[in-house]
Amino acid sequence: MAGSGEKGSELPLQECLQAAVQVALDAGQIIREALRIEKRVQTKSSAADLVTETDQLVEKLIISTLHTKFPSHRFIGEESVAAGDKCILTDDPTWIIDPIDGTCNFVHGAPVVAVSIGLAVNKELELGIIYNCVKEKMYTGRRGHGAFCNGQKLQASKQQDISKALILTELGSNREPTAVRMLFNNMERLISVQAHGIRIIGSAALDLCHVATGDVEAFYQFGLHCWDMAAAAVIVREAGGILIDTAGGPLDLMSRRVVAAGTPQLAQQIARELEPVAYERDDSTEEGIDSRSK
Repeated sequence: MAGSGEKGSELPLQECLQAAVQVALDAGQIIREALRIEKRVQTKSSAADLVTETDQLVEKLIISTLHTKFPSHRFIGEESVAAGDKCILTDDPTWIIDPIDGTCNFVHGAPVVAVSIGLAVNKELELGIIYNCVKEKMYTGRRGHGAFCNGQKLQASKQQDISKALILTELGSNREPTAVRMLFNNMERLISVQAHGIRIIGSAALDLCHVATGDVEAFYQFGLHCWDMAAAAVIVREAGGILIDTAGGPLDLMSRRVVAAGTPQLAQQIARELEPVAYERDDSTEEGIDSRSK
């Protein structure tokens, strides 16, 4: 879709936030109703990379609703990219959407799923909206205006010591032996430096919300996508947390890797322990192995 070249300061960001919150609520109602019924499931990049009709329905609802209100804006959606759309972030206002983060949970009826909607302008993340539609928790963040859950201001943990940290991660859907081995090697590395524990809940967006609330100290993952972390990145930052590349540098939204923590010191400690796992970038123009796995 054509872009407008608008700057973040010129956009009606509060209006954008309110529109995204409302469509997330509408999407959440659809997901709740579909959670307990039998689903028609298809696979994408691997046998563990799942998609349902509800994912596709919800994404179409979100995009059509926001496009009606903001016709000049662009969109990057998980299911649209899976269907062949380009995943290219420009300076134009761009909504980055994961209609159901935690699709595997959703398929099995496990109540850990979320709608994730982020907005970037000039490649800068401005808004984040994540709706835990089972627990009816609405997480929101606006750059420079704080992060909230159901209106309550969020504050990330101030813990700096990895030996006092509870850390979240995700398995992803890549089942290649090398990737699986490196996944567990990284867990072992963190346990060996006496991290309190490592947990997996099946939703990167909600993992990052737990970092923002201070319920856990950190999160890391290789192989996730821009739509898994765009909205959450705003929420974590506005809650006082930090997101970095797994090599220790600034976060690259398209790199498919992240460490998030309440403090820079903890984020860097975790990054130093991690063995890198190679994934093709989201914005790569070439086809590659596991280019869309999650």
